[in-house]
Amino acid sequence: MIGTSTRLPPTQRLVEVKAVAEQIHFKISTLLLHGGKVVEAITWFRKHIRSYERVVGSSEVAFLHWEWFSRQFLVFGELIETTSTTVPDTLSPRFGTADNALTEWEFQPAYYYQLAANYLREKRYALECSSSSVNITDGVNGIPESVMPSVYVGQYVRLFEQGDTVAVLPLSDTEYTSYALSEAERFQDSYEIIALFRKAYESFQSLGAMRMASACSGGMAIEYYAAGDFSNAKQLFDGVAGLYRQEGWATLLWENLGYLRECARKLNSLKDFISYSLEMAALPLFSGSGQGNSENKSKNGPAGSPTISSRENIQQEVVNILEGKHAPGITDDGFNLHLAEESTHLDIDQISPLRIVLVACVAFHDQSVKPSSPMLVSVSLQSHLPSPVMIDKLEVQFNQSDCNFVIVSSQEDYSKSNVHDGSVQATSLTLFTDKWMRLTHEVKPGQSGKLECLAVKATISKRLVVCCQAESPASMEDFPLWRFEDQLETLPTKDTVLAFSGQKLIQVEEPDAQVDVVLNCTGPALVGELFTLPVAIFSKGHAVHSGELKINLVDAKGGGLLMSPREAEESESHHVELLGVSALTTEKGSKEEVDNIKKIQQSFGVVSVPTLCAGDSWSCKLEIKWHQAKSVMLYVSLGYSLDSTEEAALHRLNVHRSLQIEGKIPMIVGHQFLRPFRREPLLLSKIRSSSGDDKKSSLALNDSNMLIVSARNCTEVPLRLHKMAIEPDDDGKLLCSVQQISGISNEFAVLAPSEEYKGIFSVNPQIISSNFRLGEICLGWSRDSSLGQSQDNFVIMKERLPEVHIEESPLVVTMECPPYVVLGIPFTFHVKIYNSTSLLQEIKYSLVDSQNFVFSGAHNHAASILPKTEHIVSHKVVPLGSGSQQLPRITVTSVRYSAALTLPSSAATVFVYPSEPKFSSEKGYSAPDACVS
Repeated sequence: MIGTSTRLPPTQRLVEVKAVAEQIHFKISTLLLHGGKVVEAITWFRKHIRSYERVVGSSEVAFLHWEWFSRQFLVFGELIETTSTTVPDTLSPRFGTADNALTEWEFQPAYYYQLAANYLREKRYALECSSSSVNITDGVNGIPESVMPSVYVGQYVRLFEQGDTVAVLPLSDTEYTSYALSEAERFQDSYEIIALFRKAYESFQSLGAMRMASACSGGMAIEYYAAGDFSNAKQLFDGVAGLYRQEGWATLLWENLGYLRECARKLNSLKDFISYSLEMAALPLFSGSGQGNSENKSKNGPAGSPTISSRENIQQEVVNILEGKHAPGITDDGFNLHLAEESTHLDIDQISPLRIVLVACVAFHDQSVKPSSPMLVSVSLQSHLPSPVMIDKLEVQFNQSDCNFVIVSSQEDYSKSNVHDGSVQATSLTLFTDKWMRLTHEVKPGQSGKLECLAVKATISKRLVVCCQAESPASMEDFPLWRFEDQLETLPTKDTVLAFSGQKLIQVEEPDAQVDVVLNCTGPALVGELFTLPVAIFSKGHAVHSGELKINLVDAKGGGLLMSPREAEESESHHVELLGVSALTTEKGSKEEVDNIKKIQQSFGVVSVPTLCAGDSWSCKLEIKWHQAKSVMLYVSLGYSLDSTEEAALHRLNVHRSLQIEGKIPMIVGHQFLRPFRREPLLLSKIRSSSGDDKKSSLALNDSNMLIVSARNCTEVPLRLHKMAIEPDDDGKLLCSVQQISGISNEFAVLAPSEEYKGIFSVNPQIISSNFRLGEICLGWSRDSSLGQSQDNFVIMKERLPEVHIEESPLVVTMECPPYVVLGIPFTFHVKIYNSTSLLQEIKYSLVDSQNFVFSGAHNHAASILPKTEHIVSHKVVPLGSGSQQLPRITVTSVRYSAALTLPSSAATVFVYPSEPKFSSEKGYSAPDACVS
């Protein structure tokens, strides 16, 4: 087709060729993509583009070429996006040719959408040039009428009507150019370019290519700017600038900020204009220093070339606007009216992009200080602006407003009216490029706690207030954009140690409290008693206002809790309980203040302390009760204010005291069952429990058994024992007779530490039972040192007696012997065996020789005992040695029950005197043979 004779003018001929080539290319690309040949389709597209990329035509119709070129990328990108063929995950060298291999981006539709938008932008530039060079007028050479597409692809004709005759006339290149220009100017290419960039942006964003997506977002912003939509342009430029700051692309950020400056100017936003201008002026230095020309301005946006002189001009422009001066080269700022009314405030924190404009570093010279003590604080400022900055006033703010101070430049006249007590006159407050301005000031904190420098406010050119968040030298980070620039590194402070360890906060210690808290412990706490602990507060020099006394009980062995969660579920009470607080004495305090107990829990309490003047005192008693033996830490904290003002209420002094209190069991209670002296019943339950698992005591029915109850003082303090009794159960009162034989005399007994007291009770069971409950041992005790207390005010301690076996004894062995004997004088001892059953009982008994006695009679013998009768065995013995001697042991064996009875050693013991003793008592035994029943 190209080789045929030209039957159309050159311009229209070129349009026809491109139109036919576009259709053929579309069909070929569609067939290849539907066949799954993605690589071949991309290779064909490359060939198609290379064939026509230089076929532009005349300059008057160059916009037609770029429009056609943009359409090729748009259509092919849509074909790639709608194809069902999967794109290869990895690209191998076989894709494309060895000289021109395919890239991964050529498989993504976003790549073609972005290029389509760029070429459509070229079309707009070419259209602007063509419109300015070609004059379109109404006439012979003007815009032709009734132009329409021909039946041939890529051709246009003009309809000519003369009467009833309609003819189709060809167009000349001049007429076609005029027609194409008029048609092109009817459409707004900016919105089409924005749509293409948005399509590419969304595609790149779905792929995770944020840098390419940001480039497309920047293209959209430029088109919005060209279309006069400055609000949308500013929003997009702000998003792109965030990535450029993060990546450190200073040149691209310069161009982006240039557009943002102009958007802020058009939107009449003085604060944004100053912010973007100062950030541009503080960007890293650039190699070029010449003035930007018109070509650089079109390439780098409204800001022109990024040069040092441009940065200086931008800074000076901001200063002129702030001072109300007319900037050269700008006819209308649009900010003068706004400037005359109020100042502009800029806030800079550690993540602000304006941190390169001004950074404030604050360091305390000490780590801690007492209230009202002077200390030094260093304030350092640094700026990357190209020209020196004149600071009119510098205000340093702390979390304690009393420490705020202002440094005013002595070169400014207006500052004299703003001088106050916290101001300091300085010779100069000029901030030079990349150099730290160091200032040192003395402050006196008036309150304890954390003192932190919050911000440093710098007033520049009387109308700009820059509030910088204070930073610590030890934790100050680098500037990302200036990190790799060639600059001299300097420290914020002259002191090297302070530069690497200085902090913007300091701990102001609490003043020494002139109030003392005294805990008077009377010894260990005993389980069951109401333990009282006096707490006294003495004011030595401070007045106590709004005082609170906090009491806390914790486990001394760790863990904090006084009982485990499982124990808390099973038990309703704690191991240790704080029951209450009662006031003892008050001075100049009303009763309402004393009784104002805010909160009392099991292990925590808060009590209000009345107002105390200097020299006054106040006391109270803590009432604590131990339910189990446990070591407890008692923490008492007094918090108070020095006066009743609201400011003093926020600042409180604290006095802490702690005391470890041991909770102990007051007494160890024991019991023991004893049968009558020299009397042994046969208990069958003991014979049957051969395994030894049954540890229950066995008692004989209708026998007077002895119960010995012992109470041993296991504390370090003497105790008074007021009561010792056995409280039987409701059923046991009728079934068992319990009588106290010996007990408390003179209303109480004093037990020294480790001393033991014993009480004897007679237990006479009257019913047979295998699990009989005797009841509880009831002890009443108190501290012996509790003077002034009533003797009836004692603690009741109860312990349940174990279950016992009560049974009827078939045989009872009793031994009768004199209470004492004389050496060499014979005496007789009797052994009585009583049969309490209704059966005939056969017994065997044996006597073992003893070297301390000589006796007569049989060693072994057998006998039969009738029911309800008694058999007596008597032996005559002569003692051979003096002192406590063991009688010959006699063993009685029951044939029916195959059980042996032997009296214990204590029952078979008698004391032998060497001669007849002389007793002074009125009653005594007249003869050694007298027997005691």
